[in-house]
Amino acid sequence: MKFNVFSELSYEVLSPTTFIFNIQAARTANQIILEESLHISPAIPYEEFALNNGEARFLKMEVTREAAFTITYAALVVVQYRIVEESALFHSIPIVRLSSEVLPFLFPSRHCQSDKLRKLAIKEFGYLVNDYDKVQAINDWIFYNTDYITGTTDSGTSAYDTLIQRQGVCKDFAHLGIALCRSLDIPARYFTGYACNLNPPDFHACFEAYIAGQWLFFDPTKLVPLNGLVKIATSKDAGDAAVASFFGNTNCTYMNVQCVALEPGIIPFTGDRQALSYQ
Repeated sequence: MKFNVFSELSYEVLSPTTFIFNIQAARTANQIILEESLHISPAIPYEEFALNNGEARFLKMEVTREAAFTITYAALVVVQYRIVEESALFHSIPIVRLSSEVLPFLFPSRHCQSDKLRKLAIKEFGYLVNDYDKVQAINDWIFYNTDYITGTTDSGTSAYDTLIQRQGVCKDFAHLGIALCRSLDIPARYFTGYACNLNPPDFHACFEAYIAGQWLFFDPTKLVPLNGLVKIATSKDAGDAAVASFFGNTNCTYMNVQCVALEPGIIPFTGDRQALSYQ
């Protein structure tokens, strides 16, 4: 699939502030950036760096005085996803055989306290035989038991908070899915990106679970097409992959996010199970 992605963010800076932005499409073996541009107006020096697996690209910049600026990113991206046959997902890889790149996604993290959710996870999903069935059940359980309500959570909301409050936005749904997977010893990671057909348009968060040797995509909000995402980053949770982090005093005054599919073939969510990998 080929996508045009675009984001524009404006800030009013009230005191010296350092920004870290995570808005660029990731460069991976299955995600090719054909064209891209980045503009900051007025011009401010910035530095690009990589974290985690090196796919995500971050921007670091400092605004030393009161000012207003806008950062704009646009890209033409080809995403090569795979539809995985369910018959290939009915075996588990023992933890002792997991690679060093996958193992960190088994552990609790700041926003995904899987150690606190283990009793619930075993009660609700432990009876299922294979990991794919467990994660599908987790995904559906969150969708049917959690209300999607904007403005009800903040950057400090955790999976445990979402479980108690039973409401949140996409990042909260993703954190809960990750925590429940890890509670059942299934590696899971946060996925943030540009999303096609999301209404209203915004950055979108979901999660991936490591099943039968591959990362599979799950979205408990069921708000975007299965193959309608352009990856920005994957991480342990949103703390490592926030779209914008700042250290100082500033306000975001405007945000515009777009993702448009340039080819037919969008796969909507239906009642049928379908395994899809962006790996």
